[in-house]
Amino acid sequence: MEKKTCLYDRHVALGALMSPFGGFIMPIQYTNITDEHNAVRQHCGVFDVSHMGEVRITGPEAERFVQHIFTNDVAGAPVGQIYYGMMCYPNGGTVDDLLVYKMGDNDFFLVINAANIDKDVEWMQQQMQGFDIRFEHQSDYYGQLAVQGPEAEAVVEEVLGLPCKELKFYTAKTLDVADGDEGETIIISRTGYTGEDGFEIYGSHEFTQKAWDKLLESGRCKPCGLGCRDTLRFEVGLPLYGDELSADITPVMAGLSIFVKLDKEEFIGKEALAEQKANGAPARIIGIELADKAIPRHGYPVLNEAGEQVGEVTTGYHCLSVDKSVCMALVKTEFAKLGTPLQVQIRKKVFPGTVVKKQFYNKSYKK
Repeated sequence: MEKKTCLYDRHVALGALMSPFGGFIMPIQYTNITDEHNAVRQHCGVFDVSHMGEVRITGPEAERFVQHIFTNDVAGAPVGQIYYGMMCYPNGGTVDDLLVYKMGDNDFFLVINAANIDKDVEWMQQQMQGFDIRFEHQSDYYGQLAVQGPEAEAVVEEVLGLPCKELKFYTAKTLDVADGDEGETIIISRTGYTGEDGFEIYGSHEFTQKAWDKLLESGRCKPCGLGCRDTLRFEVGLPLYGDELSADITPVMAGLSIFVKLDKEEFIGKEALAEQKANGAPARIIGIELADKAIPRHGYPVLNEAGEQVGEVTTGYHCLSVDKSVCMALVKTEFAKLGTPLQVQIRKKVFPGTVVKKQFYNKSYKK
């Protein structure tokens, strides 16, 4: 039985195309993916991302625990700093990629992928033994909006009345918001998963519903579905768990070694990832640009010039912002070098392509 977010009724009322995603019934598009994609690239769009999972880890050994389960290094992090990284199995395979927010001394807020919530929570709880921490699973409490695009800062400040200008890229803060006699504390951050400037706003279901209504009533922010969220993140080379990361795809294979800090004392999967980093991974995630307009899809075979399969597509689209047919693919490492000629089999036909950088479109984050 799929779950619904606190905005489900609003999506249906808007006539959104709804579809299962990560255990939830989510809006894929409202008008069409191209319009919504372009709204985020050029102006401002809002996504319901309330399906994402949230975990709070506090207590005397919260930092030590996060260090143990997380590939990035949060030691001595300033309050408000956000880190991207992975949780890995001992063999280096990826449990999930996630964001870790440093909210206070020994107080961390973890944002995990919707499809992995139950698995991640169970995995983290299995690692807790011997750590003096408090573990709170908060996914059912929080709604989350992602306001994205070059006009996002002005919209969040002027429409929602939430001060956000001073937030730097990959930082967060809490805000006390009044609502009549009631008040609550929300979290606002500046990360984005679209390649554009953007803000994530975490609050109660009631707060999330009111903020969504204000944004849409303003006419300054277009509702956007998960369809264009995928095209936007793909164009700028950002991974999606289940495509470019999985239990079988390590962060090193995915080209995310920068988020794996081997100089840390220890973390789960460190030995396996150190070995891959030193001696090379068996396969790599690459970008491929096709000479033709055909669209490669997840799972399509990637072939070498001799017609032998050397990998498969993880995500593929006709890239809207640069008007090219491109894909990301997992291929044997010897075929991962830039400029290598490869082919993608789309149904019964084979289309030539070339290995290119995974970032097909330049990011426009506010630094």
